[in-house]
Formats: sequence, C-alpha cells, structure tokens
Amino acid sequence: MPEFLLVEWLGKPVWMWTAFLSLVVFLLAFDLGVLNRKDKELGVKESLLLSAFYIGISALFGAYIWWSFETGLLVTQDGSHAGIAYFTGFFIEKSLSIDNVFVISLIFSYFAIPQKYQYRALVWGIIGVIVLRGIMIALGAALVQEYAWILYVFGAFLIATGIKMLVVPESDPDIEKNPLVRSLRKHMRVTNCLHGQHFFVREPDPKTGRIVTWATPLFLALVVINVADLIFAVDSVPAIFAITTDTFVVYTANIMAILGLRALYFALAAMVHRFHYLKYALALVLIFIGGKIFWNQIVGKLDPTISLGVTLALIAGGVVFSLWKTKDEEKTATG
Repeated sequence: MPEFLLVEWLGKPVWMWTAFLSLVVFLLAFDLGVLNRKDKELGVKESLLLSAFYIGISALFGAYIWWSFETGLLVTQDGSHAGIAYFTGFFIEKSLSIDNVFVISLIFSYFAIPQKYQYRALVWGIIGVIVLRGIMIALGAALVQEYAWILYVFGAFLIATGIKMLVVPESDPDIEKNPLVRSLRKHMRVTNCLHGQHFFVREPDPKTGRIVTWATPLFLALVVINVADLIFAVDSVPAIFAITTDTFVVYTANIMAILGLRALYFALAAMVHRFHYLKYALALVLIFIGGKIFWNQIVGKLDPTISLGVTLALIAGGVVFSLWKTKDEEKTATG
C-alpha cells in the first residue's frame, strides 16, 4: 500500500476515508447514471425498494465498522465502541431527517417542481450535503479536541432543543418570505419556468438581447433544500458528537443515513402526516442524549448498549404510536 494512504487525517488513515468516499461516489454515480438516467416519477414501491437497498448497504457498512473495531483494525479516538456508536448515530440521523422530508416537500411545491425532476435534484443535493456536513463535523471535531467543555454546550443545546420540540407547536415555514429565496431572486437571473432537468440555461437578456446564463427554479429549489439540510444538521451533528467524538464514525453515520433518505423521500412524502407523533419521541431522544453527556461526567460512563437500546426503543415507540394514532385519519382519507 502506498505510504500516503497510511498517513492519518482527522484521526484515521487516508485509505479509510478514500474507501468510504469511493463507496459514496459509486452509489451516487449508480443513482444518477443508472437508476435516474431518464427523468421519471419514482413510485412508492420503487422508493421503498431503493430505500431498502440503501439501508442494507448502510447496515453492511456498519457491520464492517463493528468487525473492524472488534478486531482492532479500527480504533476510536475516544475509546467508544465504533459499531454501537455508528448504529446509534445512524438511527438518530435517519429519524431526525423525517422532519426534513416535510420541508423538502413544501420547497418542491413552492417552486412547482414535478415529481419526475425531484429525484435528480435530491441526488445532486447529496453532493452538497457531503461537503457541508463534512465541514460542520470537522469544525465540531476541532472544537471538541481543543475545548473539551464544548460537549457540555452540545448537551445543554440538545436538552433545550428537545424541550422546545415538546412544548412549541409546529408551524409551516413561509418560503415566500424566506430571505434566501428573496436574495437569490434579487441577485440572479431566474427563469419563470422549468427547463427540464437543467439547473442553468442560456437565454437572451430581455434588456440587452445578449445570450446570458439563467438559473432555473430547479436550481433555486436545490439551493434552498441544501440550506434547509444545513439547518437540520445543527441538531443532528451535536447529537452524534454526544455519542462519540470519533470524526470518522460521526461522518460515516451521518452520510449513510442521508444517502438512503433521498430514496425514501417519495414514500415518506405521501404519508409524512402519519408520523406526527414521532416528533415527541425524537424530542425525548435529544433530551436523553444531551443528559447522557452530563451523566457520563458526573456519575460515570453509561453503557453504550443502553444508549443504543433507549434510542431504538424511543424511535420505534414513536413510529408505532404515530401509525396507531393516525390510523383512523388514514381510513377517513381513503374511505
């Protein structure tokens, strides 16, 4: 193996980062070049099958992380169990992202993006997420390494966010008044209609007659979706840093959860109203994870399997309760 691949970067050899990013690039290329080569609407059945494929890949990768830790090939920076931390972070990120589905659906509706173009925009959005999450996680890791007390700030923030989710009523975001949307329309040439799957087109300027570059509504939707994801990451990134401060585990769990969410979007968007009560379970997860930071320092380190068990129990309980509580609404809507 070449020596430069053995050089450590962010706590892990370069070959580990290269192998993971190669897997991500392969999946994105497969998504765009094979599954989405032609613009088409992704049905609920296809969405669920594709999501199951991504979850399977994520589980296999998590199993590899677990095996690598148990055999000594992978050593975490903080001594946490890499496999347990990966799966805990994966489930938290996956669950928190369900709220993101509702916002994405509103963004597509506002910009009048047909379903056949939505999937391509979501896949390209992942590329932006990979970069933005990487920056956020690298900054978070640097802060934790330099200032250990920042974990208490993360813990307090998670507890406050969880309490807010429990007591503050939900409200639909007003995209029309969003300052980002206003700024983009003000500083960019934006076409009034879509041009297929294109983010940019070359058209005459009505004032000068010169051929210039215009952004399409699909590009605006892509930008707003990535910014929305960045806002959601403000909750999820501190949550996983509360589980482990190992940069590799944090990043891989985040990205693997997000990769599959794009595939699951079309199934979830059609039934997101059925998961209304999951919000309260997620709030309890954030409070639990935030409180765990203080427990670890004051009482002693909590068994990571307990942390994973409580997280899974709360999320599963939230899903089951939501589906049970809204079953009458579903019957009324279909009947």
